[in-house]
Amino acid sequence: MNTRLFSALPVWSPKFEQCFLYALHITLRYDYIDPMNSLGRKSNGEMLIETLDLDGSQVCDVGSGDGTISRLMTKAGAHVIGVECGAAQLAKAEQAPRAGDETYIKGVGEDLPLEDADRDIVVFFGSLHHIADAGRETALREAARVTRPGGKVYIAEPLAEGVNFEMMQPVHDETAVRAAAYEAIRNCADAGLVEEKEFFYVNTAKHANFDAFREMMIRINPYKSDEFAEKESILRANFDLLGTKTEDGVTFDQPMRVNLLRNSSA
Repeated sequence: MNTRLFSALPVWSPKFEQCFLYALHITLRYDYIDPMNSLGRKSNGEMLIETLDLDGSQVCDVGSGDGTISRLMTKAGAHVIGVECGAAQLAKAEQAPRAGDETYIKGVGEDLPLEDADRDIVVFFGSLHHIADAGRETALREAARVTRPGGKVYIAEPLAEGVNFEMMQPVHDETAVRAAAYEAIRNCADAGLVEEKEFFYVNTAKHANFDAFREMMIRINPYKSDEFAEKESILRANFDLLGTKTEDGVTFDQPMRVNLLRNSSA
């Protein structure tokens, strides 16, 4: 037996294990993309702007959060009403400098505070899976109600995979709700919508540091604050292990799916 081969192997240790797992993640991090993705790496904003004709369009941003997507669409020429139920998120959106004529309203996707056929486009950007199981079909019906005949409904959802999902999974495992949201999309005809296309891409999520990530998570999910505190050491370890450090923060790959629907009214 050639004992030199074994003597050349590193001694297994916690530090070596951490390095080994990190290298494995780096190697595998793109494997999930190949079977389904022909569009490659895009930012969420790039994909939305390339897909929708926003200039001059009347848009409803359902679950508008801190207003990031609403402002992006406004800069692209859209007239946006953001609908958000979270007080902290609404406050952050209102505090941000205006990009144009965007406005924000407190409300929920299941009961949009808009008139019939009022919008050209309705956007659910990572928000459909946050609606309760019993309300998703209602939310899609509401999207159909407020869009004009032929109007578009753009639904972008993060997949339950990739290093960004793995990093958050100890306190934010949305595997079941994301699957349920997709099931609602597959049944969109019941809501008066027809699917035009489905496609995938990888967005790079970025956080300035762990504290910024924690602030964002608790602002979006305030009911998770206690659980986050209990598991902070695990989350911090995941953040350090799975993230890619850059000059201005730490990045995590997140596979995304977009379903572009159309109001089927004549």
